[in-house]
Amino acid sequence: MARMAIRPIRNEAEYNTALKDIERYFEHEPEPGTLEADRFDLLALVIEDYEDKHWPIETPDPVEAIKFKMEQKGFERADLVGLIGSRSRASEILNRRRHLTIDLIWKLSRKWGIPAESLIKPYKLKSKGATSRRRA
Repeated sequence: MARMAIRPIRNEAEYNTALKDIERYFEHEPEPGTLEADRFDLLALVIEDYEDKHWPIETPDPVEAIKFKMEQKGFERADLVGLIGSRSRASEILNRRRHLTIDLIWKLSRKWGIPAESLIKPYKLKSKGATSRRRA
């Protein structure tokens, strides 16, 4: 069966057409190494490229990345303290009073599997006079 060549997606209409085209592969997965499997891979790439350009997903800031990993893995603050070595330093980092060091970025990336690019993103610290409000 003759198929239209896969091209970069340039607009919303082409994007919607590509989505409809790739949809059928989810019902009947092509055999790896076939022309149909190659076509699926190429469609997925051009769709992903279009989505990345038009609807980029922001990575979380470093503190949110750490909190997410802690929640995801069931880690407690004590686990972070064990990694950092200081309870006060862990508190300062989680409360945005201190930036991460290169050494800590390395440890979090290697030991907890947090992508380094999520940990090096700049973020603002809370000012010394700011206090957090508790919710009732």
